[in-house]
Amino acid sequence: MSALPSALPSATRRPIRELPDELISQIAAGEVVERPASVVRELLDNALDAGAHQITVRLAAGGVRLISVEDDGQGLPRDELPLALRRHATSKIASLGELETVGTMGFRGEALAAINAIAELSLLSRAAGADAAFALDGRTGELRPVARATGTTVEVRELFFATPARRKFLKTDATELAHCIEAVRRHALARPDVGFAVWHEGKLVEQWRAAAARDSRLADALGDPFVAQSVAIAHAAGPVRVTGRAGIPDAARSRADQQFFYVNGRFVRDKVLAHAVRSAYEDVLHGQRQPVYALYLEIDPARVDVNVHPTKIEVRFRDGREVHQAVRHAIENALAVPRAGDAASVPAEPFFKPRTSAPAVPAWTQPAMHFAAERGLGDAAAMWPSAPREPIAAPFPAFDAPAAQALAPAIASTQALTAGPGAADDNEQAWPLGRALAQLQGIYVLAENSQGLVIVDMHAAHERIVYERLKTQLDGAAIASQPLLIPATFAATPQEVATAEACAAVLPSLGLEITPFSPRTLAVRAVPGTLADGDPVELARSVLAELAQHDASTVVQRARNELLSTMACHGAVRANRRLTIDEMNALLRQMEATERSDQCNHGRPTWRQLSIRELDSLFLRGR
Repeated sequence: MSALPSALPSATRRPIRELPDELISQIAAGEVVERPASVVRELLDNALDAGAHQITVRLAAGGVRLISVEDDGQGLPRDELPLALRRHATSKIASLGELETVGTMGFRGEALAAINAIAELSLLSRAAGADAAFALDGRTGELRPVARATGTTVEVRELFFATPARRKFLKTDATELAHCIEAVRRHALARPDVGFAVWHEGKLVEQWRAAAARDSRLADALGDPFVAQSVAIAHAAGPVRVTGRAGIPDAARSRADQQFFYVNGRFVRDKVLAHAVRSAYEDVLHGQRQPVYALYLEIDPARVDVNVHPTKIEVRFRDGREVHQAVRHAIENALAVPRAGDAASVPAEPFFKPRTSAPAVPAWTQPAMHFAAERGLGDAAAMWPSAPREPIAAPFPAFDAPAAQALAPAIASTQALTAGPGAADDNEQAWPLGRALAQLQGIYVLAENSQGLVIVDMHAAHERIVYERLKTQLDGAAIASQPLLIPATFAATPQEVATAEACAAVLPSLGLEITPFSPRTLAVRAVPGTLADGDPVELARSVLAELAQHDASTVVQRARNELLSTMACHGAVRANRRLTIDEMNALLRQMEATERSDQCNHGRPTWRQLSIRELDSLFLRGR
């Protein structure tokens, strides 16, 4: 066996002493300034707090050689310029009470001091009403008069020159520039009333002009497709208000690179908010796709703590559950509205436009045209022999679960879709998904609306209709508990035991009864009736974990929805099931009236629109 190395350092005691101010600032800079984009973020915060209406950012070498932020805000008086570079000097707060209700972007009073410790910083400013502007050299403290309009310019040169080891961790200039632009974009999305411009090496690389409406800024900063493929959010719940836009499921991306959340105008990354958004999309998003959104949460500043991290990108809510529920319900309600009406609201614009005066119709075509117009496409099926009608399938195979038996009437009621279709609406223009034309390969329904051709996945669409009906039935009643004949016990962590005791009043509302069995063991004595055949221990652990951080009702809802989704899949019409024209129309009408009918239970689309322009382009019409 080899001996231990003998060159271990000896424990030599060193005296306790105060660190030099410069070293303290450099240590603080390690938390505040990670890369050039961090400097841009801090300087933009100050410019917005100063009431700027136009902000210009100038960069060189991706921000490593130069970062200059110019604003037309209130400016700083001459005697306050040296004080602005001292640690913990700020005009934003003056007491603990103001810290707990802070409404400005900055408040810690350490950004400029930290930047000055690791770079060459100069501060130029002219206060509103002052006769002249003054420039302060951050290294020497020299103060001199300069020419400048009202506002402030902060120039940062040679970032990390005093800490060269940090400079080695920076990426290429192009990468650092992209991060800087993204930092400006995040501020621009929060303040559409402010104009932003970004210059790099003397060239304008991004510009967002001041806009009166938030949607205009969203279109400028994220592109017109973002606004076109998203729904408006406007929801208020108690002290919480959520606005903005959330992308439709079809607009989801493989990366989470278009997710912007703001709390009182501050861009944040928060687990409660991220979880709330994800749970709202859970029922309509396919696989691991990432939703796109720009959401703005307004809340009393006293109910949120922004003094969590020096970068101010993290927050802590006093009541995370109310915020979670408000965000989740805001997005769920907006996504629930079927989008079929949007597809038919714009008149079709073909590439090839027919002449206003139609040419004379040859006599040999008139009988055929009369047949199609007067008798309808449904009668044309009589020209071909059809296979015998298949009997309507049972709502679902036999389920042993009591929940399936109790919900059998709800599933059977949807069979009216195929067994007894209602009369067609005379006003076909009011049908967003149009008029059924035919069935393709027993899988797809083809329909015609004002835009062109609609293709519907028959099974997926009916599956969503059945699923939503089942959910509506259960949502109307309280969650009933079913006692377990033999309680399920499990070894619990101290946090699980503490959560079960603290939330003893909440658990019955979720249909659960979880009680201590011993100091380190919990017993599950009752579970929701619809989940009686599931694993009670797994359900209990999931609920307790969610209760510790978020809203545990989502766990029960998710487990219940998985069961209902399976039942709905069996209750929906199958592929190769032949439908009549009236039955197809009945399906389309129910889709138009069913929430979330644009996606099936698994997040896949249920229908697609092919416009006349797209069809014309396929056949090169008008070219």
